[in-house]
Amino acid sequence: MSTVSSSSGEGRQFKTEITQLLDILIHSLYKERDIFLRELVSNAADALTRVQFEMLTNKDIRDAEAELAIHISVNEDGDNKQIIISDSGIGMNRDELARNLGTIAQSGAREFLQKIKEDDSSAADIIGQFGVGFYSVFMVAEEVRVVSLSYRPEDSAVAWTSNGGDRYWIDEADKNQRGTSIYITLKSDAVEFANDYLLRQTIKKYSDYVSYPIYVGEEVANQQAPLWRKTPAEVTDDERRQFYQQFTMDFEEPLATIHLASDAPLHVRSLLYVPLSGERSPLHIRQEPGLRLYAHNVLIQEYCTDLLPRWLEFIEGVVESEDLPLNVSRETIQNAPIMRQLGRTLRRRVVKELGTISENDPQRYELLWNNHSRHFKEGLATDLQAKDEIQPLLRFHSTKSGDTLTSLDEYLERMPEGQEDIYYVLGENLRTVILSPHLDPFKERELEVLLLVDPIDPFITPLISEYKDKKLRNIDESSIELPPFDESENQDGEEPADKLIAEADFNRLVGRFVTTLGDRIIEVRESRVLKNSPVRLVASDDSGVGDMERLQRYLDKEYQVPKRILELNRNHRLIADLAELISRDPQDELINLTIDQLYESALVMEGLHPNPTAMLPSIQHLMEIAAARAAHVDSK
Repeated sequence: MSTVSSSSGEGRQFKTEITQLLDILIHSLYKERDIFLRELVSNAADALTRVQFEMLTNKDIRDAEAELAIHISVNEDGDNKQIIISDSGIGMNRDELARNLGTIAQSGAREFLQKIKEDDSSAADIIGQFGVGFYSVFMVAEEVRVVSLSYRPEDSAVAWTSNGGDRYWIDEADKNQRGTSIYITLKSDAVEFANDYLLRQTIKKYSDYVSYPIYVGEEVANQQAPLWRKTPAEVTDDERRQFYQQFTMDFEEPLATIHLASDAPLHVRSLLYVPLSGERSPLHIRQEPGLRLYAHNVLIQEYCTDLLPRWLEFIEGVVESEDLPLNVSRETIQNAPIMRQLGRTLRRRVVKELGTISENDPQRYELLWNNHSRHFKEGLATDLQAKDEIQPLLRFHSTKSGDTLTSLDEYLERMPEGQEDIYYVLGENLRTVILSPHLDPFKERELEVLLLVDPIDPFITPLISEYKDKKLRNIDESSIELPPFDESENQDGEEPADKLIAEADFNRLVGRFVTTLGDRIIEVRESRVLKNSPVRLVASDDSGVGDMERLQRYLDKEYQVPKRILELNRNHRLIADLAELISRDPQDELINLTIDQLYESALVMEGLHPNPTAMLPSIQHLMEIAAARAAHVDSK
């Protein structure tokens, strides 16, 4: 390996993670070395896009008339063979060169190394996602010299040089054209890349849809014609996937692709994608939400957030319209009627596509929902006009959907004749909510209940209070009226309630609950609906807060446990035994302990308990009493 002399400029030390990264790239990826060209071309295209965007608002730019292009050439003079990759992009000054190529903050090397360590992902597939693609050049390079001249007229040319060791050098350079040139001196076992034909084939493989010309020698090697300007029938699914990967550097296949070409009433060409991931990585190549907006094949905005509502900000892609003027500011575009019309067109098309997926491919839509549900739910709160669009796209678990999700429309289709409301229950998770005592009468009557376990669900339920003339009702409401249930056949073989607890004993029991719980509850009363659970807490009709109480528990540091009505299941063996114990020995310490624990457990089931672990001492005390009494009985 050749040696870079420290006398050639200012020597600096690489960060530890970059040294480790270089070692992996140099020694572990021999079979995938052609990706270096993909990564360098991607960086060059990004530099061209940035300078093109800068030109929209800044007239004081060096070489403003220069063609936006990438040039690749081979130099075979002497013993060393070189590849030279040049662009006329935004360029870098000394500080930017050092920051972008020498420091961990910009490279993402630590995240890349962690990803490689965590799974068996191919480095070739993920390297671009972490902003470390530049360093792949050291798979083939004996030495790399990057010479750059910034778009700023006051900046001078500067060079960055490294041989892949633990140091790099920065010095002044001679360059009179804006942009960056990378001089790659090839290793002896990588000289096959110094071949125009192989370079063109590699460009075709990885970078065919880069929207700037890529010259290899004198010939343009990439198609360059934007896919979105073609009709959908002219483009294959594979081409759309390749474009998505080049556009985002996300090598996971998108969940859906929307290719739109229309000339009336509005000229619009768009290629939109639904990514698999629900969150953008901090090192995602597109750092912000928004569509790339073109007019007449000229980039107008890199991140246009005015075309789709915020709840659809996860959509990636490109939009072009020849109806948009070129010589306008962002503020003018934002308020232009044509933008509103274009936004409505895209919005309708995206919502329609999402609906089609939900109907024709429920499994794929369920994956989409699991990754992007937060956006839809936030849309209900932030976009009041979107309610009718979003509600059919919502998905929930339910008591009849099994392991799959259900829509509100599917729920309505299964509703028995005479059911007037859509029922739901809120809970912490599916494992606990399915045990909610509120479900007792609904299971008994085979009425379906939606299971809402997302922390944001208490916030959205008031926003979807009605769907297709059916009200959404929380089953913890005390005023819910259910059809009568025939109890003539007692399937569990239990005695009727009036034989378990006499009226006087039950009244005494209610009084004991009231005195023990005090102002923690509104009232105590007999339940008309409980079957398998001893107690439940129900909301008072005039409490005025309803589902928002659960949300307050997540958001309010001074959260107070809300007061509820406590209902007792007179036909439950635990309640009957407790009533008998009160009649026999009203001073028994087990009574108040049991009442407290029933109340605390009910709070946990409701998702209203501020600190469930606080129950542990009382549970232990109850077990100690039970064990002691059992031991005493056995000793007799």
